[in-house]
Amino acid sequence: MIRSELIQKIADENPHLYQRDVEKIVNTVFDTITEAMADGHRVELRGFGAFSVKKRDARTGRNPRTGESVDVEEKHVPFFKTGKLLRDRLNDE
Repeated sequence: MIRSELIQKIADENPHLYQRDVEKIVNTVFDTITEAMADGHRVELRGFGAFSVKKRDARTGRNPRTGESVDVEEKHVPFFKTGKLLRDRLNDE
């Protein structure tokens, strides 16, 4: 499912809301999660999961084409851990 499909589904299930308002709500939720993670915070949605940021240390990698060694800088990557309810639902428990 992509963002526009999510917006359409929410709008269809809530006919009392305008689609433009649903789009603002969805964008606000995603922007808020993104901003919190950019500030180094963890975002937990009970029953769904938790978004966090993990740090990857600098390392020496290899260019797959040439085999040449390259330095890979330290970076931060998003991480998602599923909640128990989501995991159980996916596994039909």
